Amino acid sequence: MVGIQQAKNGGLLGVGNSASAPKTQHQIASSVRRPITMLELDNLLAEAKQSCAVIFFTSETCRPCKKLYPLYEEIAEETAYKATLIIVDIVKSFDISKKYTIGATPTFITFLHGKEENRWSGADPSALRGNIQMLAQMAWPPHPHESLNLPALRASHIKPVLYSKVPPLGKLKAKMGPSAEDAAVAEMMHFVSARSTDGAAEATLPDMGTFSKFLRSAPAKLSPEIMFTIVDLLRVALADPRVSGYFAEEKDHGTIAPLLSYINSLKECPYSLRLVALQTACNLFSSPLYPQHILSCAALTEPIVQLITRSLLDDKHHNVRVAAASLSFNITTANHNLRSERCRDALPADAQVELAASLLEAIGTEEDSPDALKGFLLAFGYLVYCTPKGGDMVDLLKSMDAQSTVMEKKKSFPDEPLVQEIGEELLGKGLD
Repeated sequence: MVGIQQAKNGGLLGVGNSASAPKTQHQIASSVRRPITMLELDNLLAEAKQSCAVIFFTSETCRPCKKLYPLYEEIAEETAYKATLIIVDIVKSFDISKKYTIGATPTFITFLHGKEENRWSGADPSALRGNIQMLAQMAWPPHPHESLNLPALRASHIKPVLYSKVPPLGKLKAKMGPSAEDAAVAEMMHFVSARSTDGAAEATLPDMGTFSKFLRSAPAKLSPEIMFTIVDLLRVALADPRVSGYFAEEKDHGTIAPLLSYINSLKECPYSLRLVALQTACNLFSSPLYPQHILSCAALTEPIVQLITRSLLDDKHHNVRVAAASLSFNITTANHNLRSERCRDALPADAQVELAASLLEAIGTEEDSPDALKGFLLAFGYLVYCTPKGGDMVDLLKSMDAQSTVMEKKKSFPDEPLVQEIGEELLGKGLD
């Protein structure tokens, strides 16, 4: 993402750990399902009622069936979230085979939007792949935006913007005052120092439970000026996916959500605290575990969106606007990825509308910073791209005359290609 600080990413899950990472939601969704009872099958078909499903009827003695198993697993991964692929053993699940009158294996039955669409028998790999691909296309026809000419938007690297620069720890400790002597803070300072000096693999995680407890109690004990130093320490720690992964799986997000809500509640939030809060929220995305929670858990979504919308129009602090643009980019691209992968949004519609309105207002008022404008446009573009047709987003964009707002930026930022793309293509042709 050109123009916005892109920090070094320490890696993905499992840095410094030898244990295998748990299955991701994508891996689970891309697996072939194997129901035994009629109830299990009916539940799978009900889940696929808005999309499509395939049942592969087989048996342990069917050699032609066994040759198709690897291909069927491969297709399941290719069509994850678009199609539910099922295998039923007619011997183990006689009641199912009887209901669907299966007389030979392999036999395939496809379902489109809850109704039987097609059935065929035989072990033809080409027919199997072709029929399932056609089924998925019927269930999920291409969005009109996919045909638009958007080279600058599509060329952007969809990696989260992270802020992992380590401040001078001696100075940070001095600003903390007595808080620096707390065992939880001292341990985390040591971890950050070791990670910076020796690398992530050599840095052992501190007691995260103790540090979380300290963070939960800090707002009631410390002034906002001291809280800045604590949140800055948290920011650097979160750049490590092991730390962000811990908080992503914390029950009810009991540390991060209240901390962000506290910062939002301050009537006079210091510039330094607001800036580092935005950067800290960006670093939550260092773990692949966090985006789904951030997008779909109200306890996190609401304070993060509130933090963004209150910061996008900070006309006094360029760095705050850029950091708000970075956080907007992280959220909207995470939702874009899920929208592309699963054909559905994870970010609630009202949050999308609120973000779009704030980003559009920020675009309209930005006159000085090419970096901030680029960040606003990228976040806005990914939020609008492939938005559901006929939804609240389309109504908002038309009522706010979004196209004119974006195209007006050609005067102040003539060299920014996203202005033309988003204005003429996405908001012009894309909303027709």
